[in-house]
Amino acid sequence: MPPPFVVIIEDTPESREVMALILQASGLEVAAAIDGIDGLNVIRGGRVPDLVLCDIQMPRLDGYGVIAAVRREPALSNLPVVAVTAYATDDDRARALQAGFTGFIGKPIAPHLFANQVAAYLPGGNT
Repeated sequence: MPPPFVVIIEDTPESREVMALILQASGLEVAAAIDGIDGLNVIRGGRVPDLVLCDIQMPRLDGYGVIAAVRREPALSNLPVVAVTAYATDDDRARALQAGFTGFIGKPIAPHLFANQVAAYLPGGNT
């Protein structure tokens, strides 16, 4: 059985790289995208991910555009998509969940906690 597949949609190269390295070190398969449009292409382009981690504020298509597109597609409508964002107030969290995100992880991420936070949203996790 292949390892869980996670797509990271993040426009900041350093954040994208750190998240990918942490998850790869945890045994996950990772694909990364630089914005929402690229992210949707990755999600639709091959193996359906087990989880998507998505920034909110990005060029071309933001996280709210990504979640709206994912939730409109029957084949993807139940896909877990977690907002990973610096917009970390209670109102931001509520807005993200209301928009259709499965969960919320605030930035900056805590490297020593991040893999466990992500694992909770994978199939069989404890969200």
